[in-house]
Amino acid sequence: MIFNKTLDNLKTYTPGKPIELVVREYGLDTKDIIKLASNENPRGCSPRVIEVLKESMKKINLYPDDSMYELKDSLANKFKVEKENIIIGAGSDQIISLALQAKANTHSSVLMAGVTFAMYEIYSKQVGAKILKTKSSSHNLDQFLDMCHKNSDVSVLFLCLPNNPLGECLDIEDVYSFLKKIDSNILVVIDGAYQEYAKVKDKNKKITPKNLIEKFPNVLYLGTFSKVYGLAGMRCGYGVANKKIIKALNKIRSPFNVTTLSLKACVEALKDEEFVSKSVEENFLEMSRYEDFISQNGFDSITSYANFIIIKYDKNKKSKVIAHNLLKKGIIVRDLGAYNMNAIRVTIGTPKQNSKFFNR
Repeated sequence: MIFNKTLDNLKTYTPGKPIELVVREYGLDTKDIIKLASNENPRGCSPRVIEVLKESMKKINLYPDDSMYELKDSLANKFKVEKENIIIGAGSDQIISLALQAKANTHSSVLMAGVTFAMYEIYSKQVGAKILKTKSSSHNLDQFLDMCHKNSDVSVLFLCLPNNPLGECLDIEDVYSFLKKIDSNILVVIDGAYQEYAKVKDKNKKITPKNLIEKFPNVLYLGTFSKVYGLAGMRCGYGVANKKIIKALNKIRSPFNVTTLSLKACVEALKDEEFVSKSVEENFLEMSRYEDFISQNGFDSITSYANFIIIKYDKNKKSKVIAHNLLKKGIIVRDLGAYNMNAIRVTIGTPKQNSKFFNR
């Protein structure tokens, strides 16, 4: 059978190993395994979400509200924008896919940082677009600007702030200065999946979606409920942009793309700001333990503004071997060998989980 040629050189995204698979492969007990590979909130979700889901279960025989009115209204109030400025997706990565379908094609290029979220490249290749990456692994805006000037076919540009899997993050004023120099016909996607963490650690990293889309009508801001809100299993994300962009994306959004339970869970999660604040506070308290561990053991890292940190090794240690040895002990981390880095990415866990990592 012959498939679309765009699939020929397309790699499948490899997620972090699920606990169930590690149990089967290594004969470990579920209670002895900790997952520090996928940047989920190890503290779970708000207890309020669990309660509302019990009631919502009674209506799962019905299709969800495809207008997603309640969640859009909650997000509109949070960000001080209109509901028409918001689109909801099955994870923010679905909105990434929609954006590329709407804007990129075989005659255009998509620009991103040298090392960044893998799905930008995967979805771009699905529509046949050419991939452009900066020489710098992190976000070097001078390089981004230079590549835009040299490649007139750039249709979509990705900024991941903070950047996954590195953890670095640009100052918002630098982002604004950069956006002023970008062609208004380029769709700039700013992925704020970890913004809830960054803006607390450093107010200079804080992105305000309302200001962003009012200043720059070619920008699409993305957020998710999979990280600090602890709802990764519900698969729900959102985009904030001017109405013209949202209208275009909705033309290709499939109906009922987000479940009833996911919508209800996200609405309730937004109400519990205390849970979010405590999760962020505990995250950075525990991250300081990793920073001490890295320093004391002579490893290297990058300042992280998210809920994970990378540990770089010299040539005498191989990240793939280290990740595998940790896996055999029931500790799931992310090897960054696929990014041509001799490093692992570790999600900041609970105090107990982190202690197990340090005592591995």
